[in-house]
Amino acid sequence: MNTFSLKGSEIERAWHVVDAEGLVLGRLATEVAIRLRGKHKPTYTPNLDMGDHVIIVNADKVVLTAGKADRKMVYSHTGYPGGLKESTYAEAMEKDAAEAVRRSVRGMIPKTRLGRQQLTKLKVYAGPEHPHVAQNPQPLILEHAKNRA
Repeated sequence: MNTFSLKGSEIERAWHVVDAEGLVLGRLATEVAIRLRGKHKPTYTPNLDMGDHVIIVNADKVVLTAGKADRKMVYSHTGYPGGLKESTYAEAMEKDAAEAVRRSVRGMIPKTRLGRQQLTKLKVYAGPEHPHVAQNPQPLILEHAKNRA
């Protein structure tokens, strides 16, 4: 018996839309990362980009629980000595909510060439509109990511 191995030409990709309104950021990010990597498919192959395209809308209405918006820090570095910049998630969400959500998903994707390729299939928008209507994306319901508080 031979081991089944999927070829790159046999990969089927779908488009999913996630409405992030009222969803917890971490739970949303894990589910989106699973879809981007393709781990939800029975034919998952770790060395291939198996993932689907994911569109996140209403990123500005995502929720952080237990006061993490004011406590949790976001770090970036300019590349120069002493160039470490830090801000809270509340400040990051106020400045650019779509980028804050994208960074959270990015942290759950591998830091390799394959991970960067998978991250290109993520589209994040702060408002309810997106320009990908022609791809006929299917809504992705994430009930367990709702804020229970």
